[in-house]
Amino acid sequence: MSEAPLHENVPDSVIPHGTLPPLEYRDLPEPISLRKMIGPSIMLAGLALGSGEFILWPYITYKSQFIFFWACVLGVTTQYFLNMEITRWTLATGESAITGFCRMSRHWAWVFLLLNIIPWILPGWAKGAAEIVGWLIWGEGFKSEGTTHTLMAIGGMFLCGIILTAGPVIYETVERVQLLLVSFVILLVVVLAVLVVRPDAVSAQVAGVTSFQIPAFDENLDEMMLLGAIAFAGVGGTLNLGQSNYVKDKGYGMGHHIGRITSPITGHEEATSEIGCHFPDTPVNRDRWQRWWRAAGWEHFLSFFLTCLVCLVLLTLISYSIFYSPGGEIHEGAKQYDKGMQFIRGQADVMGAIDGLGSVLPTMFLVMGVAILLTTEFGVLDAASRISTDIVKVNWLRGSEKWTESRLYYLFLWGTILVGTAILLVGEDTVNGSTFGLFKLAAAMNGAVMFLYSMTLFWLNCRTLPPQLRMSWWRRIIMLWAVLFFGFFTVWVGWSLVAG
Repeated sequence: MSEAPLHENVPDSVIPHGTLPPLEYRDLPEPISLRKMIGPSIMLAGLALGSGEFILWPYITYKSQFIFFWACVLGVTTQYFLNMEITRWTLATGESAITGFCRMSRHWAWVFLLLNIIPWILPGWAKGAAEIVGWLIWGEGFKSEGTTHTLMAIGGMFLCGIILTAGPVIYETVERVQLLLVSFVILLVVVLAVLVVRPDAVSAQVAGVTSFQIPAFDENLDEMMLLGAIAFAGVGGTLNLGQSNYVKDKGYGMGHHIGRITSPITGHEEATSEIGCHFPDTPVNRDRWQRWWRAAGWEHFLSFFLTCLVCLVLLTLISYSIFYSPGGEIHEGAKQYDKGMQFIRGQADVMGAIDGLGSVLPTMFLVMGVAILLTTEFGVLDAASRISTDIVKVNWLRGSEKWTESRLYYLFLWGTILVGTAILLVGEDTVNGSTFGLFKLAAAMNGAVMFLYSMTLFWLNCRTLPPQLRMSWWRRIIMLWAVLFFGFFTVWVGWSLVAG
């Protein structure tokens, strides 16, 4: 089957082009094997590990056992279906979901650009990784507010930036690094769970899935943290929208016709198209669409959903087994770890008391923590820069030979690193800057963002795509649930802030 000519535009009756140039017709490529599709969702899972899985949900478990774990399961399940709707637009057009939003209204460009930059510019993950490295090297005497800690955090960000700059094709670099780090983290999580988790912890967690309770609040556990934890039961915020960019660069569906971002230093510029394309409605293309959609769903389920769910389950079980007795009573002295990242330090300390293993378990746990937080920092720098690049290039710099996607990407990447460095150098007191506070603030902001784009995505895939590619009735119900789910907690937090 030959490709439709590029000069034949997709009419507005098929996909309205709005304020952007119309899409062009090309045939949908032949689907690739499931094995070759592995990659985008692993990269998204790597983004998910650093806050919700490793910090926020284990902390909530430490504070209130498993009474809120039902929201964790609902959150990651909702994100699976939300991410698949993000994938739907890119499979059909080769464009990112945000470009689809901009076809509905040009104002979405600056809105999502700000929402993508502000939450992710906070260097919480590099700061957290540096704090744990300090514990590994100097032990309990390490002071997180010192110059050494700040320099290590800055060094972590620069290391991530150098790795991203050195790879010829950015997507391939990120995929290799994330596959290695995520595999390493999962291995350590499973080993620790086998050594630490008790049967009574599993029973308590299963009961928590159906408890449908809200934890009691105090100065450290509040509405903002719960919203952030729900957003980070998975990825969170605009980074979920980065699934579009990963799918496009991997060559899924119509993304096959769009070029990739390459390094201006070590790579060769690839011909890229800022505007996507769509396939004619033929029997062959319909059959290919169905096979692409099924394979994308399985890849995301296996690589993203199962990875996130397994890590959330095991890391919260580890937290409960460490801090609670078989009778469900918190251990005497455990409350001393209530402040911020000291909760992570507390897990390592208690692990060190397990008979016969000495410092093996705490060291393994802290090394895992460094790997998780650097994996997330690496992914955040890439995904946020990739999304900002896409927004700016498509909406304001189409056709510019000077500002290629590669140059814009590195402008945003190193700009984020330099601003993060400035935030770290300013100091904690000025930036409300405890590591734990940065995680909490970023997560809460992204929960509100998810409420916004859940509504926008529902409209995009129900009204803009051709009828044969739109969501089925049961997926529409799930997307409406996503709007209500994120909307309820967003309004709740907003009201609590207004009410004081």
